[in-house]
Amino acid sequence: MSLSLAQFTEQARGALPDHLGIEFLEASGERVVARMPVERRVHQPFGVLHGGASVALAETVASMGAHLSVAERGMTAVGLEINANHLRAVREGAVTATATPIHQGRTTQVWQIEVVDEQNRAVCVSRCTLAVIPAPPVG
Repeated sequence: MSLSLAQFTEQARGALPDHLGIEFLEASGERVVARMPVERRVHQPFGVLHGGASVALAETVASMGAHLSVAERGMTAVGLEINANHLRAVREGAVTATATPIHQGRTTQVWQIEVVDEQNRAVCVSRCTLAVIPAPPVG
């Protein structure tokens, strides 16, 4: 069984996206947009957005888009590799990630993710490769 966006949001309660405060703004198999607040829980010790939180946001949006693109076939997607370049420090406010596919194959997908601050300045660019696998039972 595959998950819709609403089911995914419910399934994510208590999981990492929920803990990070990630909120989906738009989601399809061609584009996913999500917002994450920048506050103490996603800071590194010096008070700026932790690179790992940016990467978690990036993989979350890429995984959601890849899942939505294959869900009708009874498949889902899981991360194989992710890279990221951190371009700007953010201390407060929010960041927004936009994921779009570069490649959507039968067994793998590659997604490009851009994370920007509230002034639309680049914070992080990332690329995520995902494996397309049979969806496990939900429940």
